[in-house]
Amino acid sequence: MAKKLEITLVRGLAGKNKKQIATVRSLGLRKPGQVVIHEDNPMIRGMILKVQYMVRVRELED
Repeated sequence: MAKKLEITLVRGLAGKNKKQIATVRSLGLRKPGQVVIHEDNPMIRGMILKVQYMVRVRELED
């Protein structure tokens, strides 16, 4: 089975670059403290790397 990633937004989006805001929104995050779960794949990992200081990531096992 594929691993899953639990992604939590830990910083607000105020004053951030438009590209960073778009990346966070495309991950499905809207406000601090919100948590989403995604399949672990290179596309999601790349998005996380672009905004790594704003999110907390935890690997989940199925």
